[in-house]
Order: sequence, then C-alpha cells, then structure tokens
Amino acid sequence: MQRRSILNLIAISCFIATTTLILGLGSAQTSLDAAMTTLITNTQKLGAPKLEGRDLYFGTTKVDNSLVDAVAKGHGGAVTLLVKSGGEYVRCATTLKKEDGSDAVGTVLEATNPALAKLNSGEAYYGRNETVFGKLYIIGYEPIKDTSGVVIGAYSVGREQ
Repeated sequence: MQRRSILNLIAISCFIATTTLILGLGSAQTSLDAAMTTLITNTQKLGAPKLEGRDLYFGTTKVDNSLVDAVAKGHGGAVTLLVKSGGEYVRCATTLKKEDGSDAVGTVLEATNPALAKLNSGEAYYGRNETVFGKLYIIGYEPIKDTSGVVIGAYSVGREQ
C-alpha cells in the first residue's frame, strides 16, 4: 500500500512537471509571436529568401540591420537574422550586443544551442532561460528556407528575462 502511494506521488509529480514545461514553452512562443510574425512578414514582402555567396537576401535586398531594427522598434526585445554557413548559423543582422557592448553581427550561434538540431531539421525552436552573450532570454527561432525548401538561415526574436 505504501509503495503504491509513493508510485502515485511520483506519477503525479512527473505529470505536473511535464505539464509545466509544455505550458511554459507554449507561453514562451506566445509572448514572441507578434515580433516573429512581423519579422517574417517584413522580410517576405521583399521577396523569396536566397543565398548569394555567404550573404542572405530577400528578393534583391541584402539583409542588414535596418530589417531587425524596425521590428525591435515596434516590439522591443532582441531581433536577429542568421545565415547558414556550412554547419553554423551566423548573425548577419541583429540588435544583440556582445558582453563588451560591440555589435554581434558576424558572431556564430553557439554549438551547444538546443535550437540547432531543430533548425537543421527545418523546425522551429522556442525556449526559456537561453543564455546569449551573458544574458538570459526567452527566445524563438524559425527556419528560413529557400524556394526549394532548403534551410538557409533562421529568424530569431527574444526577450530578456
């Protein structure tokens, strides 16, 4: 009888922990939806995404910070566009600053970032407590695919916690 009570308590604890995690990630995505939608919509208005050499373009527009600055101005938070270069994702436009206060354009998404596997398989990733340049963020990543469906980069929006 006591063993059954302990097992029930463990099962209930696991259920609560799983539900909390799922709902927490869902709310992370929800809190970023407006900024992500604006970022995607604004870039798609420019044309289809494509790579030219190591540069990311939407239509004939080469990605630069004006695209991310406009979204950050309207929604706040951190906004980034990343270009896939080999197995890495490089920040080609971002509102993020490194720990020393310098611009983070040209920096690489950390190899330990859990978003990498999802992005490489063409899926979105949303998470909490993600450390970026020494600060904690609620952050989301959506893959950027070219017209043939190949992942060529990523959209990212985040809010500092």
